[in-house]
Amino acid sequence: MSQPPTRRKTKTLAELIPGCMSDALAAQGFANADIISNWPAIVGPQLAGYCQPIKLQWPPRGPASNPGAPRPQAVLLVRVESAFVLELQHSAAIVIERVNRYFGWACVGQLRFRQGPIERAKPPKAPLQADAATKAHVAAMVGDVADERLGDALRRLGEAVTMRESAKITRK
Repeated sequence: MSQPPTRRKTKTLAELIPGCMSDALAAQGFANADIISNWPAIVGPQLAGYCQPIKLQWPPRGPASNPGAPRPQAVLLVRVESAFVLELQHSAAIVIERVNRYFGWACVGQLRFRQGPIERAKPPKAPLQADAATKAHVAAMVGDVADERLGDALRRLGEAVTMRESAKITRK
């Protein structure tokens, strides 16, 4: 007899990304995406506004002669906008201290800078708001629904579709 087919659990995108990114991150010296994804929390929003980590360079490993010897420290390469290089140089000790505190050990010993533009996330677009006429039109189309939650969901869907269609018409 054959066994019934097993069902695979559906995974979210957030669960799949670390596996996809691990090779690319390892090539840049990062063990995981923590320093990249938490950069604003690590250095603060003001510093994160004009710099971002590029690579963590670890020194070559020597022979394992002394297991009690301190671990060698890495060099953190940071991309920084040209106008802020001098400011980041003055804040280098603070950045190193914050990164090391985040990881819980003194893994970074030095910062190096690469000048260039940083990638900024685009702010999300404000959702379109339906006017009173659109709300009345959609409410008339939906009518009375016995389940109040279902009726609200249908009205919101109708308003969103109507507003999207009107936005497409005005863009043409």
